Amino acid sequence: MQFNYIFLLFLGWKAFFHPFYISLTEIRYNPANKSLEIAQKIFWDDLEVALGDIHKTKVDFLNPMDRKALEEMAKGYLLEKNEIRINGQKVTLNYLGFEIEEEAAWFYLEAEKVPTPKTVEVYSSVLIQHFDGQQNIVNFYMDRKPKSLILYKGKERGELRF
Repeated sequence: MQFNYIFLLFLGWKAFFHPFYISLTEIRYNPANKSLEIAQKIFWDDLEVALGDIHKTKVDFLNPMDRKALEEMAKGYLLEKNEIRINGQKVTLNYLGFEIEEEAAWFYLEAEKVPTPKTVEVYSSVLIQHFDGQQNIVNFYMDRKPKSLILYKGKERGELRF
């Protein structure tokens, strides 16, 4: 009987501290500039694992040995793992940089010369090959009202219609 309580306590404790894998991408269409303003929030420790695996090196977002090299790794990874099509046409994403916010980092991208969206196709495979259960939430804003997607392994692409 006592063993059952200990086992249940152990399972409950393990479930409570089980990690979750999620990223958040906020995409805003700026009609004045005809651009997309993109902010992607990713847990930096998860991204360290992914970039370390890919580049076969230790990655440290909090105390980088070479900030420029870290920026290049992040840029290459994010531009490879994200794609946006507006009205069927792929837009060119430009990497702007990142900043650390507690357990996560905000990465900033933009796309210029973007027509008014009628359809938006988003591809995001950020961290999907590195973590089972990874989910990438995408919020696309037009006129302050977002439309959302949840992308995950097997469903890395989604479409929104306006």
